[in-house]
Amino acid sequence: MEFAERVRAFVRTVPCGRVTTYGDVAWAVGRPGAARAVGRVMAQTEGTATPCHRVVRADGAVCPGHGMAARLRKEGVQVRAGRVAGLAARRWP
Repeated sequence: MEFAERVRAFVRTVPCGRVTTYGDVAWAVGRPGAARAVGRVMAQTEGTATPCHRVVRADGAVCPGHGMAARLRKEGVQVRAGRVAGLAARRWP
């Protein structure tokens, strides 16, 4: 399976109401240090069934635009000033 497919498959396992980071995804698919590459895959995945809004930066920042913060809020995740509040408690896995 190619990198992008592994990334999308892993992100689809992130439960509703939880988030993961680009670096966590890279590590989970066997490519530690490839967080930017994960970001590129997520940018290409917007608008599909893959819940790319559940992938945030390591500091909890949500990608601006695209309604990602609103989608997270609908799932019960608090987003304040563009960052996931209580990231450690919401982080998955």
